Amino acid sequence: MLSNKTIAVVVPCYNEETQIGEVIESMPDFVDRIIIVNDCSKDSTSNVVRSYIDNEPISTISIGNVLDNVKPNRYNRANIVVQDLQKGEIKHYVASKVYNTNESENRIILIDHIENGGVGASIARGYKWAKDHGIDCTAVMAGDGQMDPDELLDIVSPVVDEGVDYVKGNRLIHRSALLVIPKVRYFGNSILSILTKLASGYWRVSDTQTGYTAISNKALNAIRIHEIYRSYGMPNDMLVKLNIAFCTLREVEIKPIYDVGEQSKMKIMKVIPRVSLLLFKSFFIRLWKKYLFRDFHPLFILYHLSFLLLFASIPFGYKILYLTISPIREISDATILAFMFLMISSFNAFLFAMWMDIQDNERLYK
Repeated sequence: MLSNKTIAVVVPCYNEETQIGEVIESMPDFVDRIIIVNDCSKDSTSNVVRSYIDNEPISTISIGNVLDNVKPNRYNRANIVVQDLQKGEIKHYVASKVYNTNESENRIILIDHIENGGVGASIARGYKWAKDHGIDCTAVMAGDGQMDPDELLDIVSPVVDEGVDYVKGNRLIHRSALLVIPKVRYFGNSILSILTKLASGYWRVSDTQTGYTAISNKALNAIRIHEIYRSYGMPNDMLVKLNIAFCTLREVEIKPIYDVGEQSKMKIMKVIPRVSLLLFKSFFIRLWKKYLFRDFHPLFILYHLSFLLLFASIPFGYKILYLTISPIREISDATILAFMFLMISSFNAFLFAMWMDIQDNERLYK
């Protein structure tokens, strides 16, 4: 525990039999629960974790399920509805089985996926366990040993001590980033970070792809965890969902760690197009949910106006291009003026909307 608050770490795993033992053994003492989600590994990852569970002492911190804590009365029907939804939402997750027979007192919790769901699905399932058991702060560490456990305190402290909803590690501001991070990954991360700023509304976040994070119990209950993107776009989708829920965010500096025995399963050239499409959809979802239905803001109109004007300029742009390369080459002044007016107006509307977006989301940084 830290400051009388319970701490859990979700560890998503896929074929990490050589690394997972070190992750477990190096976990700081203040961590009350290590929630390992084995994503249908083909190696002995599950057996390695089970051996640790079978030989570990009983935890001094007993943590029980909180799903039956709300007692009915005339004023809390809304709370009862939420509790019933939380009980029934397990069907939306990848089918899984908890190995432990004494979850309330085992420090290591093993959840085995019955079918492979992806890293996002594994983290979501770990979050579900933490939420159901009322964990105050839940961090995420990879099962391949690529995250320094000594930095975990820096990750969880803003959540525990300052009430920040979500904390992300930032490798890009470390002075060794350009030297340690593989160039392809650095380039891919930079592209996705720019797109994620626009899609999520967290304009100050820079290392969007890091998985070293911590989240508060309040934030876990503010979003639909089972709807988190199941594959490598999970960190990006998570930011969009948290922004829609008005959750506060902070980044803290962490070291980039590579070549410690991990084997990357991410193909960057496949991930970028897929996540870019996800972010494109998420951008409009955020606009409609946050700035129309939940809390109307003029930037909703300006963003859509910019896209409308851009589409309206396309026929004029096509006509100009066609006449430029054709033998006729007679382009009317009206066509050129119409194209320029629509493009400039679209650009200005987009800039104003972006500026309003940045200003509105300043309140979410702590």
